[in-house]
Amino acid sequence: MSSDPTTPSRVDSVAWTLPNILTYARIALVPVLVATFFISGEMGRWIAVCIFIAASVTDYIDGYIARAWQQQSSLGTMLDPIADKLLVSAALLLLAANETIAGISLFAAVIILSREILVSGLREFLATVQVSVPVTQLAKWKTAIQMTAVTFLLCGPEGRELFWFSSELGIVLLWLAAMLTLYTGYDYFRAGMHHVIAADEKDDA
Repeated sequence: MSSDPTTPSRVDSVAWTLPNILTYARIALVPVLVATFFISGEMGRWIAVCIFIAASVTDYIDGYIARAWQQQSSLGTMLDPIADKLLVSAALLLLAANETIAGISLFAAVIILSREILVSGLREFLATVQVSVPVTQLAKWKTAIQMTAVTFLLCGPEGRELFWFSSELGIVLLWLAAMLTLYTGYDYFRAGMHHVIAADEKDDA
């Protein structure tokens, strides 16, 4: 007699795999990252940088472990991009609030955030018609550049102690990530709209 895949033991075994635990940890670090911006002085900046780097590293590690240990799951597939979006969105909003990102560079942050909302909405719809849109290699590069940009920007003025051009490099990488965001966002939207139109035609038939 085969076991029911929806039994509590089966659900627990999927929910508490190491890759998923790392994803939970990344989500849990988001409010901690926000709290560091209320710490006065350069100490808060460096704590924020360490937290963001640790969270970014878990993004790579959980995917690697999931593939290597064959622990990929629908739960992980759903939560992993959510964790990334929460982390980056929180960081960008905080950097805009303290004017690390200011002026015309705010448009780069708006482009990135808008794309994340658009793709999330598209993925939510496609899930209802049981269609998945795989992450492209270019989108992975975009995420890596985006994470690097935010790391440099989180260093703020204090980052000049390590790299005198850290703030400028952070802004340049942020714009590069924004440009890649536009391209990959359009790519996802074009692929997704094919299924949206197909669903409408099926309903009208």
